[in-house]
Amino acid sequence: MFSATFSRPIEALAGEFLHQPKRVSVTPANTTVSRISQKIHPVDKNRKGELLRHLLRDGKCGQVLVFARTKYGSDKLARQLAKAGVKSDSIHGDKKQSARTRALQQFKSGQLQVLVATDIAARGIDIQQLPMVVNFELPHVAEDYVHRIGRTGRAGEEGLAVSLVSAEEVAQLQKIERLIKQSLPRHEIEGFEPEHRLPTKDVASPGKRRPRNKTKSKTHAKPASRNQSRPGKPDQKKGPKAKAATQRPRGAQ
Repeated sequence: MFSATFSRPIEALAGEFLHQPKRVSVTPANTTVSRISQKIHPVDKNRKGELLRHLLRDGKCGQVLVFARTKYGSDKLARQLAKAGVKSDSIHGDKKQSARTRALQQFKSGQLQVLVATDIAARGIDIQQLPMVVNFELPHVAEDYVHRIGRTGRAGEEGLAVSLVSAEEVAQLQKIERLIKQSLPRHEIEGFEPEHRLPTKDVASPGKRRPRNKTKSKTHAKPASRNQSRPGKPDQKKGPKAKAATQRPRGAQ
């Protein structure tokens, strides 16, 4: 079995079925290839498509593998790019195998500039000398980020991984940075500055919690005991005689 990531739950599951397995790790766990340059372009969610088209028009990208979270989103993005004059197609689980094979072959041969894919469809993609990967949307699972950008920078080649991150994806970004144990540099594109800025970089080691603000414990007064007399009133003890005195005789109005 070969995998770019090997999480603890999967490792525990494998231990239940395998007998004394041998493990070979070429890099530390959940790390990204050093030859892959990673960066983030902060942008508002509704301007991601416009920014992607701007990057593609720059002419320095070459062929690009773009990752979207959903099947519908990948089809929609591919149609928008094609409408803008960018040769593109999409692959995902709902497409027939013949359609996926055709799109992948066209991408490998250079007939397509952009291939939009979901995480599941992209697991088996192996494209040599792929210069760039774009995360149009960050994955919900941090380990999938390592799988995504691992499509570039193969066989000693250099690669570039760009993520278009909006303010709604801050939680996913923080999980990714903690997993790979590094802060991803932010680069705002002129004319696409987001309305809501991303928070400052904060990379914490896994399992490390932030210290909580210590607050002074509030002291509460002890409730008065039942036998304690109330202020301003005599201590009245109800005995049999007092109880009888308070009862009205029968027939009284």
